[in-house]
Amino acid sequence: MISINSISSFTLHRLTATDAADYRQLRLEGLRDAPEAFGSTLEEETARPLDWFADRLERNAVFGASLSLSSPLAGVVGFRVLEGVKERHKGLLWGMFVQPEARGAGVGKALVTRVIQYAGGLVEQIHLTVVASNSAAVRLYTSAGFKQYGLEPRALKVGGEYYNEVLMALSLSNQG
Repeated sequence: MISINSISSFTLHRLTATDAADYRQLRLEGLRDAPEAFGSTLEEETARPLDWFADRLERNAVFGASLSLSSPLAGVVGFRVLEGVKERHKGLLWGMFVQPEARGAGVGKALVTRVIQYAGGLVEQIHLTVVASNSAAVRLYTSAGFKQYGLEPRALKVGGEYYNEVLMALSLSNQG
């Protein structure tokens, strides 16, 4: 267990296929800890081979936060540019998760800031969705400049419970 008081700094780095095992471990922890926060399920991703996670890291920009050089990942966030010809000006921030023990130490803010920096030369807008009941995450994204532009009712269904998702975007250009 990590003590929040012991976290004085962390490092950010872009994950590669060699980080697949650590990424898989943290991703499964996120799906276990907050199943309502992700479109995928723990069962789906537990069944995927390690190569699937390595490929995901190679096809996307995924950034991780580590508390020390020898520690596993404490947080992660993904980014990808949309592929359609008419949508290539947009990117998607996805898969954000910070271990509960590392929350409140600036890890989430640093990961979001890193995605914004990375996306700056690639896209004009960054989009994301966040479960409406996750007020801490909504505050984090709002403080980074994201604005809500919609709400999708019953966007996700976990067991018999529905979750609304807030649709948010950040303009990286001066064009609204």
